[in-house]
Amino acid sequence: MGLPNVGKSTLFNALSNAKAQAANFPFCTIEPNVGVITVPDDRLIKLEKLVKPQRVVPTTVEIVDIAGLVKGASKGEGLGNQFLGNIRNTDAIIHVMRCFDDPNVIHVDGSINPVRDKEIIDTELQLKDLDSVDKKISRAEKLARTGGDKEALRGLEILQQLKKHLEQGKNARAFEVSAEEKAKHVDDLFLLTMKPVIYVCNVDEQSVVKGNKYTDAVKESVHDEKAEILFISAAIESEIATMESYEDRQMFLEDMGLHESGVARLIKATYHLLNLITYFTAGEKEVRAWTITRGMLAPQAAGVIHTDFEKGFIRAEVIKYDDFIKYGSEVACRDNGKLAVQGKDYVVEDGDIMHFRFNV
Repeated sequence: MGLPNVGKSTLFNALSNAKAQAANFPFCTIEPNVGVITVPDDRLIKLEKLVKPQRVVPTTVEIVDIAGLVKGASKGEGLGNQFLGNIRNTDAIIHVMRCFDDPNVIHVDGSINPVRDKEIIDTELQLKDLDSVDKKISRAEKLARTGGDKEALRGLEILQQLKKHLEQGKNARAFEVSAEEKAKHVDDLFLLTMKPVIYVCNVDEQSVVKGNKYTDAVKESVHDEKAEILFISAAIESEIATMESYEDRQMFLEDMGLHESGVARLIKATYHLLNLITYFTAGEKEVRAWTITRGMLAPQAAGVIHTDFEKGFIRAEVIKYDDFIKYGSEVACRDNGKLAVQGKDYVVEDGDIMHFRFNV
C-alpha cells in the first residue's frame, strides 16, 4: 500500500507478473489486484539436480495491491473504506514510499517527501483503528458496569490506554502490553497498525544500493518501530521481470552492483517478518517446498500437506539439507547415519527434508 503514484502497482507487477494498471493518475487500481508469487529458493534448484523429480513445486505467498490511499481514507475518501477493509485481511503490510525525483510522474501532494507521505498513511490507519477501539470500549464499559468482574475492568483499562496511545499518533504495534493480555483484549480487533510492516523505499537506479537523502529521512523517522526497510527500484524490477533467462537476470543484477533482485529480498524480508520457514519433501514424483511458522512441531508441519497426516502422525524421517547435498541422496544419507527418526515433539527447522509416516 501507499499513496497514489509512488510505484506500488509497478512493483506489484514486477512481483507477480500480473498486469495491474500502472497509470500516472490516482485510483487506477479499483479492485484489489491479487498476485500469487513464487518464493525464490536456490535450495530447490540444487535438490532438483540431485533428485531429478518429475516436477518441482515452490512455495508461494499471496500479495494484494490496493489503490493509493489519500487523506480522509478512514472517512471513506477515495474509496478508502473498501481498501482499508482489504488491508484488514492481510498478515503484514508492505508500505511503498516514493524516494525518487521524476518531473514526469506527478505527486498527489505536489512535492517529494516520503516522511510526510508515511505520516498521512499512518494517520488514516490510526483513525480507522481508533474507531474500532472506541466501539469495543463502549461494549466493554457496559460489561464492566453490569458484571463488575476484574477481567472486564482490566480489559477496559487496556483499551483506554491503547486509545490514548493511538491518539498520540503512535501505531498499535508500538503499544506495550503482555502477550497474554494482547491475546485476550486486543487481537480480536484486527488493528491495521498492529500488523507487522516492511517499508519499501522506491528509489532511482543510482540509489538502489546506498539510498539517498529521502531514504535517510525515512530511516530516521522509523528507527523506533519494529520494521524492516528495503531500498528497491520498481523500474529495475520491471526490467528484470521481462527477462526470460536466470543467467540474463544475474548478469543484469551484477552490472547494477546487486547480489539478488529487490523482489527476492522483499519476499525473504516478509518471511523473516512473519517468522516463516521452509521445509522440503523430495521424491521421484516431486520436490516441493512447504511454508510453516517457525517453532511448529512435526505433526503440525505434516498437517500443512494434509490434515490426515497430522491426525494419524506416527513419525517423521528427517534429513538436514546440508547433509542431503553432501551425500547426494536419501539412501546415502541413511547409510551414513544422517537420517533421523523424529516423534511428535520434534521442532521442524528451516531446510529440513522430511518424509512423514502416518496412519488414519
